Amino acid sequence: MTKMPPLPEMILEPLVRLALSEDLGTYGDITTRTVIPAGTRYRARIVAREAGVASGMQLAAIAFRLIDPALQWQVYHPDGSSFQAGAVLAEIEGEAASILSAERVALNFAGRLSGIATQTAAYVAETAGTPARITCTRKTTPGLRLVEKQAVLHGGGFNHRFSLSDAILIKDNHIAAAGGIRPVLQAVKARASHMMQVEIEVDRLDQLAEVLDEGGADVVLLDNMDSDRLREAVAMGKGAVVLEASGNMRLARIAEVAATGVDYISVGALTHSARTLDLGLDF
Repeated sequence: MTKMPPLPEMILEPLVRLALSEDLGTYGDITTRTVIPAGTRYRARIVAREAGVASGMQLAAIAFRLIDPALQWQVYHPDGSSFQAGAVLAEIEGEAASILSAERVALNFAGRLSGIATQTAAYVAETAGTPARITCTRKTTPGLRLVEKQAVLHGGGFNHRFSLSDAILIKDNHIAAAGGIRPVLQAVKARASHMMQVEIEVDRLDQLAEVLDEGGADVVLLDNMDSDRLREAVAMGKGAVVLEASGNMRLARIAEVAATGVDYISVGALTHSARTLDLGLDF
């Protein structure tokens, strides 16, 4: 899997603060304050109930620190590392009340993001022996795009654009509204910065031929094409543009699509349909 340097905590802290505020409500953790005597100390462990790839561990650490800076955190499976069922991902030691107050937010982040990283790793494994790369989409949880896309990286995948301002991606509705493929590409050539990459979506090979003839695109998104048409598209492109296959990319189909020779396979399911990994906090 992909081990990467952590993101600056100042970027992640607002997400964690918001989640903690949501969980603590207006009066804090009244259960813990009621039943746990002050000064009670414990060592807790985040334990994996199933195998997977870690992500969200940095956010979990921030959650515990924001609740109580005195808590001691030791991570054994950092973001991007794989683990087996029963593995201890991290240990937290200190005031039991502090650990309990941060528990759910820490596990929500770690479980959700580890699920994305684990699912991404399964898709990436299907591309073995080919140059095809798995990439995510903008089909992310509102407010969590940054960390969900980071989880894709932890699973060995690649990131598509983060926002509408990152690149020019001309979809079918843009083409319809602008009057066709040639008009949109001509507009791009006339107005776009030389620093801005251009991708255009096609769902037919005659559209691809028109894109290649007109020029102006760096990437062509091949939408909902079967494997035979994808192979034809690769032959037509001859390396002149980057080719991205998209649409209904189920795990069972990835190996076949990767073998067609496309450069990228974009998969919305990496983020919108990933199952939260089963992680627990054991005292």
